[in-house]
Amino acid sequence: MPPERILILTNRDQEAAVRELLPHLPAENIVAEPAKRDTAAAVALAVGWGARRDPGATMIVLPADHVIRDTAGFQRDLAAAATAAEQTGALVTIGIKPTWACPGYGYIEVGEVVDGPDSAAGAPPVYNVRRFREKPAPELAQVFYEQGNYRWNAGMFVWTLPAVLRELSGQIPELADFVAQVRGTKDFTATLDEKFPHLPKISIDYAIMENAARVLVLEAGFDWDDVGSWLAVAGYLPKDEHENASNCDLTTLDARENIVFSDRPGAITLLGVNDLIVVQTHDALLICSRHEAERIKQLTGKVPAELQ
Repeated sequence: MPPERILILTNRDQEAAVRELLPHLPAENIVAEPAKRDTAAAVALAVGWGARRDPGATMIVLPADHVIRDTAGFQRDLAAAATAAEQTGALVTIGIKPTWACPGYGYIEVGEVVDGPDSAAGAPPVYNVRRFREKPAPELAQVFYEQGNYRWNAGMFVWTLPAVLRELSGQIPELADFVAQVRGTKDFTATLDEKFPHLPKISIDYAIMENAARVLVLEAGFDWDDVGSWLAVAGYLPKDEHENASNCDLTTLDARENIVFSDRPGAITLLGVNDLIVVQTHDALLICSRHEAERIKQLTGKVPAELQ
């Protein structure tokens, strides 16, 4: 994919760091959202931004917090998803075949296999989506895993701009109006600053995916890991002989299976504690049980707004 076709949405707290990490991208291809409005607003912004360039384009939405090592397989599956979206006019999502009964992911219930004009031996399977399921209780996650007809929802979407705009117009017109404003404005930044903070705060799954006219899911053939939780991040940190994972100078005594992350200088010491998550930043400190990691998002709304 040529760099000029890659568009990055970030937030203003991270904009400078993102630009430093991606010097090969044109400066105008990185935009900072002026407020937190969830994924539906972000997608609407991207649709309007992309339509300014090519209103008939095919769009791929990719979250940033995934680890994928099989680049060739990833490219192959995205190309297949783009073909499916162009041939069918459907919204296409990427599903990950579960490797365990994870209660922390949303699930997609798959239906029959789609035999499209481009289906061929060796192509990744594409299914009709029966419905989306929210993050389940552990017992229900186990049922999903054992049934075998569920995929993890990776939050990756592929569609043509006309197809997604059709769904936005039918299901959440406020976002479709915003797309039109972004697409037609002469002052992109001013329109973004004025309109974006007032958009509905809703996920793209709730906004259009769950009730779209037709949704397909392509089963990923590449490796995938979501590093959106501290438990996942721990898998990429060095560990000591007692399974304590850390990115910093850590000293322990009678401490096991802790996760420690710090972006401040200095050492951290743990004594007689197990299964903790300790995260230290320049303005906050988080300490919780690793068994409560899925509830950190519930805690976020209780801290001061500037820390959320």
